[in-house]
Amino acid sequence: MHHTNEIKNRLRMKNFIQELTWRGMIHDVMPGAEEHLQEAMRSAYVGFDPTADSLHIGNLVPIMLLAHFQRCGHKPVALVGGATGMIGDPSGKSAERNLLDEETLRHNQEAIKKQLGHFLDFSDSNSEGSGSSENGAILVNNYDWMKEFSFLEFIRDVGKHITVNYMMAKDSVKNRIKPDANEADSGGSEGMSFTEFTYQLVQGYDFLHLYQDKNCSLQMGGSDQWGNITTGTELVRRIGRGKAYAITCPLITKADGSKFGKSEGGNVWLDAKYTSPYKFYQYWLNSADEDSENFIRIFTFLTEDEINALIAEHKEAPHLRVLQKRLANEITAMVHSEAELEKAIQASGILFGKSTSDDLKQLDDQTFLDVFDGVAQAEVSASFINEGMDIVAALATETGFLKSNGEARRALKENSISVNKEKVGEDYQLSKADLINDKFVLLQRGKKNYFVLKLV
Repeated sequence: MHHTNEIKNRLRMKNFIQELTWRGMIHDVMPGAEEHLQEAMRSAYVGFDPTADSLHIGNLVPIMLLAHFQRCGHKPVALVGGATGMIGDPSGKSAERNLLDEETLRHNQEAIKKQLGHFLDFSDSNSEGSGSSENGAILVNNYDWMKEFSFLEFIRDVGKHITVNYMMAKDSVKNRIKPDANEADSGGSEGMSFTEFTYQLVQGYDFLHLYQDKNCSLQMGGSDQWGNITTGTELVRRIGRGKAYAITCPLITKADGSKFGKSEGGNVWLDAKYTSPYKFYQYWLNSADEDSENFIRIFTFLTEDEINALIAEHKEAPHLRVLQKRLANEITAMVHSEAELEKAIQASGILFGKSTSDDLKQLDDQTFLDVFDGVAQAEVSASFINEGMDIVAALATETGFLKSNGEARRALKENSISVNKEKVGEDYQLSKADLINDKFVLLQRGKKNYFVLKLV
């Protein structure tokens, strides 16, 4: 009977490596990892930096790794690096991080867990994050086991097992160490601090701890983490007398060479208070054709057949942007909600589609400002609107949207002026009824020239 259950489990478990491979999400796999994952349900972890109370889209690849891992029948472990987040990671990031107080750390941890809950099933976990079901996701924080560790204990129990030669051979270290004898004189800013140098030992110890405490035999991350992860597999071998594995995914690049995950305003965050669902949706909608083919494999759960069909449909008529729309829809609904996606689609139609004054009035302040980001604005006194503001004054005298009263009158005669998307004539007076959220009026000349009046 037990043997039959084992066979059933094997059939239930999709091949994780194969799933990642066709999606273009594999960079390096330690030999034996694929067989290891086929034999039984395993636990794997990915680390997240808790220095903010939101993850950003740069974190989505490791999140998707864990999500696919769980969907393949395995148990995902999300590690919040409360301890390591206080140290600078040497893999290309030169700035060292600031110490977080425990209250901030716990707040950030809860916020991150909530975001991960959109992708991972924590439903069988208790409040401490230790899952009770077979493959319910769990959340752990390395601060919980590192905070009691004294420096002397650490160098005695962990440090002695890894040689400096081994640590120096890692690319993440080699790329940062400068052979400049006068480094001390130059302030040492180009070199690597001892703190950063020990980062791989601390991260390696996390792997050992999770191996011993949670039977976690696999760590995953970006390709720049290979050195840190393999230090962990070494510690598992030397101290834990066990076998652990590493899988890394490629770092996401964009076809035009610009950095993935950044927009003009910096990071694209998963929390709506930092990046509105509209801006989030727009980020994906504006992907280049070549990028959208990669992104739809990496950032959605669509099947290979569904994606191939979409790519074929897109190539027939690229101007319809079928791929970008489906990508933006899938990922916005996942990170925010179906309701927020609907609002984002509606808001996106305002600039380019046929929308009405009612559509505009449904936008919240933030989305309104995001939709008309970069559009010229003028502030007008509330008393103007309350008393009724002449349309010519609104277009020219008071705002400078049009150069002169004469130009404003000509545009009105040509029937090319709209207030909140509705055409108006020369005798129109702006009133309170025209206000969007009690503070904005949208003026428009022709199809594409917008201007925003803001009440003060």
